[in-house]
Amino acid sequence: MSTHLLTSAIFLSMLSVKSLKSLILPQVSFYTYTTAFNIVNGNASYLLPHLLQMRLNNMLLKKALPIIILTHISAMNVVAARSLEPIRGIEVMDKEGNVMGYSRKAGTKAVKDTATSRIVLFGTSAFIPEVFSHFFIRTQFFRQYPWSLWTFKLSCTVLVMGLMVPVSFSMYPQIERIQCNKLEKEIQSATEETELFYNRGV
Repeated sequence: MSTHLLTSAIFLSMLSVKSLKSLILPQVSFYTYTTAFNIVNGNASYLLPHLLQMRLNNMLLKKALPIIILTHISAMNVVAARSLEPIRGIEVMDKEGNVMGYSRKAGTKAVKDTATSRIVLFGTSAFIPEVFSHFFIRTQFFRQYPWSLWTFKLSCTVLVMGLMVPVSFSMYPQIERIQCNKLEKEIQSATEETELFYNRGV
């Protein structure tokens, strides 16, 4: 995942909401980028966010809505882009690397774990800069240089994103274990191993 492109997408998605158009366009660009990433880097329901026209007069809503949408989309496009894995299954292997079969249960868990790690990554990367910015605009420096807010937010986003990428990717191991008795009967009958392994994807 290109960190520069990803950071830019997150930063743009967190700009102040002034109209429905300014809310949708950054989210569409973010969704397009991350969906392409998920398709390419998956273990290898089409999603269109339905946004209603609303009055964004409440300051808390203006701040919270982009974060909520960002985290929702980041999780849902993992599910959408990798929707075939829970249906057709993914390879499960023994400790020697021999494929024991294709498991839909392992596929479901792989997608769920990856979606969770994306929520943590993008949610944190969007939320923390907003919190810091809330305090930054109360400083004397901001009052003297109002334009510095966007530089500050971008710097925070880059920093938090840089820290959160390895954290979110390490939440679940790349090669995960799964107890054989939690898999399909045909896989259980194909091996005497008590646990098998599968590639979670990124």
